[in-house]
Amino acid sequence: MSLIGDWPVFLGLTLCLFGGGAWLTGAAIGSTWRPYWQVVGYGILLGAFDRFLHWGLFAGPLLSAPHFLRDALVITGIGLLSWRRARVERMVSQYPWLYEKAGPLAWRER
Repeated sequence: MSLIGDWPVFLGLTLCLFGGGAWLTGAAIGSTWRPYWQVVGYGILLGAFDRFLHWGLFAGPLLSAPHFLRDALVITGIGLLSWRRARVERMVSQYPWLYEKAGPLAWRER
């Protein structure tokens, strides 16, 4: 299987299932004031389990570095985006006299 040839499985399993899990993981880590590098660690673990399900359910390659990197980067990116969004929401809601939203992923001083 090539990196492009498994796109239906990639969309369904990696983006929908594991991307949703990464979104929830990033939101949980961001809303509890934990650092972003924890999202990276969990993203790598989710990427490994994603590879396992690709192999077990759809006969994809298990030990493929390019596939793993692609999946782990996408999953980690979704998690980091969610982490940043949760951090902005937390900063603005906890310190409303100091900060205001400056978009979905940023805050600024009042």
